[in-house]
Amino acid sequence: MNICLIGNGISTLILATLLANRKIRVFIYEEDQPKKKIISRTLGITKENSNFLSKEKINLKKYSWPIDKIEIFNDSENNRILNFGENKDKIFSIIKYRDMVQLLNNIVKKNKFIKKIKIKKSSFYNSILTKKNDFNLIFNFNDKNKISKNIFSKRIEKDYNSTAFSSIIDHSACKNNTAQQIFTKFGPLAFLPCSKNKTSIVFSVIDQTNIFSDSKIKDLITNYNKKYEIKSFSKFEKFKLKSSILKNYYYKNILCFGDNLHKIHPLAGQGLNMTIRDMKILLYLIDTKINLGLPLDNSILIDFQKKTKHYNYIFSSAIDFIYEFFKFDNNFGKKHSKKLFTLLQSNNLFKNYTVKLADKGFFSNY
Repeated sequence: MNICLIGNGISTLILATLLANRKIRVFIYEEDQPKKKIISRTLGITKENSNFLSKEKINLKKYSWPIDKIEIFNDSENNRILNFGENKDKIFSIIKYRDMVQLLNNIVKKNKFIKKIKIKKSSFYNSILTKKNDFNLIFNFNDKNKISKNIFSKRIEKDYNSTAFSSIIDHSACKNNTAQQIFTKFGPLAFLPCSKNKTSIVFSVIDQTNIFSDSKIKDLITNYNKKYEIKSFSKFEKFKLKSSILKNYYYKNILCFGDNLHKIHPLAGQGLNMTIRDMKILLYLIDTKINLGLPLDNSILIDFQKKTKHYNYIFSSAIDFIYEFFKFDNNFGKKHSKKLFTLLQSNNLFKNYTVKLADKGFFSNY
């Protein structure tokens, strides 16, 4: 059994490892281009997904920082309107992007079932599209290559007209296991702890505010910060914010995956977690085929789309609704959130369900 993965990101490396654990030969094809260094970005991994990866021999414990509480604020004098995690159990973990990449690359290098290959000729994509290859299945993680542009161009897309500024602040040591999300009039601002004296910042700034300078972003973060004695900021990394979800997931034996399949706003830290949940479904379908002695063919891709498409759309829409609600609410003096969250804060059933949904998604049976 041979499977081809096209891409070089974290999702590609995770899926390669999971497939290799099943003694499936995996060929990772990546563009022969210089890789962009990512220094200040972090990832949120839910407790459920962290446990799943650990069982699959991807142990994040050494690199991750536990979060046991989440506090949500609006722009009105930093009033806390909602919090999750009063029982002090770990809700999710924060891991630095570069640590995750290093860990996965080390695992992949040592695995005899995985081979990395540079794409040097455009004829590679022609062979994939004409099926002149020896792969049972092909997973395409790259939304900019010839396959995506020619075959998977139909998407539901939204431009948030926002720019995310990410940095890691150094600050005085403190008990640092509470994540904060502030819905400011400039856009969502997240404080995501990654050690006792380091915290990741993601500030999704609406372009219409015309705030693009690093110094102005630092001033705003400092003003909204009520917890840390900040000593320094790492260099800001910036990226435009868009959401996207494919209308059709597969073509013949090719399946789009990762951010190429669905991309959401980062405010809830659910992007990679959605992809890991997709992997659980995919592995369930692959394991079923293997256990029955059946070949890995495109029936897996058909079943995958049936099981995930509607849930992924609902989950993506829910994240977008949260963003739009607070954006609307900020424009009308926070009248709506104040009344709504006064009710929700005392509703333990709602809070417990929200934590469960964020942790497990809709796929708790896999």
